[in-house]
Amino acid sequence: MKRRTAATLVFSSAGMLVLILDGKAALLGAQAGVELCLNTVIPSLFPFFVLSVLLTQSILGQTMALLRPIGALCRIPRGAESLLLVGLVGGYPVGAQNVSRACSTGCLSPSDGSRMIVFCNNAGPAFLFGILSPLFSNRLIPWLLWGIHILSALTVGVLLPGSRSSVSVKRNTGRITLPGAVEKAVKSMALVCGWIVLFRMLLSVLERWLLWSVPQPVRIAVAGILELSNGCILLSRLSSEGMRFLFAAVFLSFGGVCVTMQTISIAGGISMRLYYPGKLLQALISFLLAAGCQSLFPANMRCDVPMPIVAACLLLSVGCATYMNLKKKCSSFPAASGV
Repeated sequence: MKRRTAATLVFSSAGMLVLILDGKAALLGAQAGVELCLNTVIPSLFPFFVLSVLLTQSILGQTMALLRPIGALCRIPRGAESLLLVGLVGGYPVGAQNVSRACSTGCLSPSDGSRMIVFCNNAGPAFLFGILSPLFSNRLIPWLLWGIHILSALTVGVLLPGSRSSVSVKRNTGRITLPGAVEKAVKSMALVCGWIVLFRMLLSVLERWLLWSVPQPVRIAVAGILELSNGCILLSRLSSEGMRFLFAAVFLSFGGVCVTMQTISIAGGISMRLYYPGKLLQALISFLLAAGCQSLFPANMRCDVPMPIVAACLLLSVGCATYMNLKKKCSSFPAASGV
């Protein structure tokens, strides 16, 4: 039996056993996931899904003068700068959806897609300001978080291995109508909500059987690593705004395992070999930037980060960048999806 098949068998069997032994916790988690989708995720993401399809189809293949310098730094093919724009404002996983569509229509090469899906897939302002603004007394802090998020994504774009394609992205001649955009958005939205409900069930079971015994910050960290929305909502349980700021910066950039699964589902044939270390690198850079910004906070809001932790994050960042460059030398990043 192959390892992947064996792992799937063990995971599915364990899940069935949990549903039998503690179906109530799973049911409550599923209900919470559905409420989260209806009250927060769909209202904040669905309009961006529709508009991003229309926007990308209309401007893909056109060089955007304002983004040209950034595109050159991140080695984005000429004409694909629009994917970066949508990836920074559309929210998870709108950016991945548009990179995947550009690859499937032949507008973007698979190797460029494997790079761009890392830094063109980010938390959007609708989610960031809607969820995180109530957590901070100073209304400028969410803007600072968004700035850190954008800067960390662009830094990863600069550090990712690969050269800029000398061929400009072909202008998309296919026509997309509003009904077509809504249809594509509905399919993507259903996929996203399915993953959110599944991970909310998992988190509910973990809280009942394991996480109740660990300190509050650890519980919140596990929730944020698993699923972004729940992790951000639970930040209200932390009394220190400085600690909330650090956690939020990391959660937004890493995206969580749930967002990773959504991205894999949407990515189609794009290789995901750069995605995992790339998102870890972005989270580490965001943490370092957020730690540096603590000096801007009043004394009663700060969460001073010990220097050994800062040094460890710097070393891990260098390690991630080195690993990706070594990976590039050993592989041509084929189109097969790397789950």
